[in-house]
Amino acid sequence: MIKDIPPVKPYFPAEDIEEIKCCVENILRSGMLTLHTYTREFEEKFASFVGVKHTVAVNSGTAAIEIALRSMRLNPGDEVLVPTNTFSATATAVIFSGGKPVFTDINPDTLCMSVEDVQERITSKTRGVIVVHIGGLICPDIKEIRELCEDHKIFLIEDAAHAHGSRIDGQHAGSLSDAGAFSFYPTKVITTGEGGMITTNSDEIARISRILRDQGKESFASNNIVELGYNWRMDEISAAIGIVQLKRLQEIIEKRNRIAKIYDHAFERISGIRPLKIPSNILSNYYKYIAVLDDDVDREKVKEKLKKKGVRCSGEVYWPPLHMQPIYQKLLGTKRGDFPKAENICRRIICPPIYPEMSAEDVKYVVERFSETLSEV
Repeated sequence: MIKDIPPVKPYFPAEDIEEIKCCVENILRSGMLTLHTYTREFEEKFASFVGVKHTVAVNSGTAAIEIALRSMRLNPGDEVLVPTNTFSATATAVIFSGGKPVFTDINPDTLCMSVEDVQERITSKTRGVIVVHIGGLICPDIKEIRELCEDHKIFLIEDAAHAHGSRIDGQHAGSLSDAGAFSFYPTKVITTGEGGMITTNSDEIARISRILRDQGKESFASNNIVELGYNWRMDEISAAIGIVQLKRLQEIIEKRNRIAKIYDHAFERISGIRPLKIPSNILSNYYKYIAVLDDDVDREKVKEKLKKKGVRCSGEVYWPPLHMQPIYQKLLGTKRGDFPKAENICRRIICPPIYPEMSAEDVKYVVERFSETLSEV
C-alpha cells in the first residue's frame, strides 16, 4: 500500500489545541489584540529559553532580520556578508536596510559559512556579517567568526530561522552574536502561524527594535514618531500559540533527533546517498534532515519517483543559491560559477520528510522507498 508521507507537519497535540482555544477566548474578551500580555509573556519565556537579556516579538522572520539590521544603522555603500545558500529574505533585508549584500561561498561539509569564507570577503566597506544556521545546524565556525568580527569592529547577526533550540557547546542559537533572528513560519520547528523573534543582549538594539516594529513610535501609547518604522507587530493570538508551542520545543527536538538517528543509520548503508554529519559539540533541532546525493544521481528524478511512491521531500537548503537567482544577477552582477562549492553541494541536497508525529513505520517506509528509488535511477 502506498502511504502519503508529507514533508513537514506542525505539532499540535489535542490538549495544546484546547489550551490555545482558551487563550484565544481570553484575548477576544479582553479586547487587547496586539502587543499586550501574551506578547510580553512569549518574549520573556523565549528570552529565558535562549539565554539572552532581550527578545522582541515581530510578525515574521523576515521582519526580525530586517529590524536587527536597521538597528545597526547601515549607511549607503556599507556591505554585509551573507552566505549564498540562504533564503532571499536574508539578502533583501540588507538591501531594504540601506546596505549591500556580499555573498560568500560555504563549507560543503556543513553547508555554512567558514571563517575563511568571511576573512576572504572582508574589506574596508564591510559593516557586518550574517551567519545562517542551516537546517538546524548551528554554523560550526560561529565562535571564530564572532572573534573575527570583533577584531574588525563589525557586527554579527545570526539568521536563526531554522535553529530554535539548537545548541553549540551548550549555548543556544540566537545568543551567539549581537542579535539573532528567528522565524515561526508554519514549516518551522515551532510555529505561531506567522511570526518572528529578535534576540539580543544589547539594550540599544532592543530599544530600537521595539520602536521600529510599531511604526517608529517612541512607545505603544505615544503618537510621537521617532524612527522610520513599519507595522511589524506580533498579534496576541500568534503570541499565545507561541507560548504553547515553546513548552513543546524540547519534546519536538527529541522526537526529531530520534528520527534523524534512524535516517543516519539507514542512509549510511544505501548506495548513492550520505547523511550530513553533525559535529559532536552541536545539538541540531533537525528542522530539516539533510542528505547529499552522489554526483551522478539526478535529484529531480529521485524526487519525482519518491512522490509517486507517497514520499514528498521538503525544499532544499538552498537551490538555486542566491548568486544564481535572476534578481541578484541583475542587482549585484553575480553569475553561475561564482561560488562553486555552494553550487556543487546545493544541487545534490535532498531532504526526506521529518516531523514529530512520524511513526517508526513511517520512517521505515521512507527509507525503503529511498533504497528502491536510488537503485532505479
